[in-house]
Amino acid sequence: MILSYIQTRPLLETRRRGQAVVETSIDLGMSSSSATLSDEGVSFATGERLDWGSIEKISKSEVKCYVVSEQGIEPVQVFSETTGRVCSLLPTRGAPSMLIAGFVMHRIKDIDPWQHAQRMVAAIAPVSGSVLDTTMGLGYTAILAARTAESVTTIELDPGVQTIARLNPWSRELFANPNITRVMGDACEVVPTFDDESFQRVVHDPPTFALAGELYSGAFYRELYRVLKRGGRLFHYVGDPESKASGGVTRGVIQRLQEAGFPRVVRHAEAYGVVAYK
Repeated sequence: MILSYIQTRPLLETRRRGQAVVETSIDLGMSSSSATLSDEGVSFATGERLDWGSIEKISKSEVKCYVVSEQGIEPVQVFSETTGRVCSLLPTRGAPSMLIAGFVMHRIKDIDPWQHAQRMVAAIAPVSGSVLDTTMGLGYTAILAARTAESVTTIELDPGVQTIARLNPWSRELFANPNITRVMGDACEVVPTFDDESFQRVVHDPPTFALAGELYSGAFYRELYRVLKRGGRLFHYVGDPESKASGGVTRGVIQRLQEAGFPRVVRHAEAYGVVAYK
């Protein structure tokens, strides 16, 4: 059972109104079930119970999700020995995002991370055959691509991120779908091991340049060009096209993609990125 302030604040409001039963979610909004309120706390339909002190603690934080167990509540957060960074699950009104070293890993303004992943995948539709997802994260892109593709290979550098994904209810399909292959390692080292023209589609959704500048390099783009089949498409997330910072990054990305061999690179404002064609 995983909760955030989005689930617990309504419980406190229901208590103030004097109601005894409320509809809630114990998996960050993926599903709903009933809960019973008493003076001691809340009893959930699955049998778990949580005292009001714990519910109030969860309600005070807008940047943490909490896993509930018999031992109490713990934030969904790990320190990565690989990167030396703290990774945590960040609640939103839809699918959660992730914080790494204080950086939000998804679009969360006026859209939730799942919806944004849908836009990225749609930008290179139709998605079929073999797909490469260069940066797994919480796996939303891989999950959505695998619903139409024959196979999806997704790469993740950080074991800490994978730990967070395993705890995230919205990421379950990432580990349950046999059409998804997870590869742990640095994308800059893993992608060169793939054969030429291995993938029909590539989704490249790197962290911010400050965290992973090498994933924006011409050398890496040349590898993506090499492993993409002729006639294939690459989506590259860049950021808000209206922002001054992303505008400069976008121009550099387009130039380096063209230099890497992509003859046509088109801005895709709705998905906050560009689509490159081979």
